[in-house]
Amino acid sequence: MEINSIMTSQLMELQQTVQMSIMQSALNLNASAAVELLNDMPQQIATHPFKGSVIDISI
Repeated sequence: MEINSIMTSQLMELQQTVQMSIMQSALNLNASAAVELLNDMPQQIATHPFKGSVIDISI
């Protein structure tokens, strides 16, 4: 009976390890996909809404 409980606990630990490994792989895959999407976005330089076009000469 004790061998059965030891094997059961080891099996549960193995299942947790496999689940964590799968979750880590999925997280890494999603992170790399997000980085790729960000890198593929068109680069647009935002212009300042009024800098260079408004001159304040008030004293």
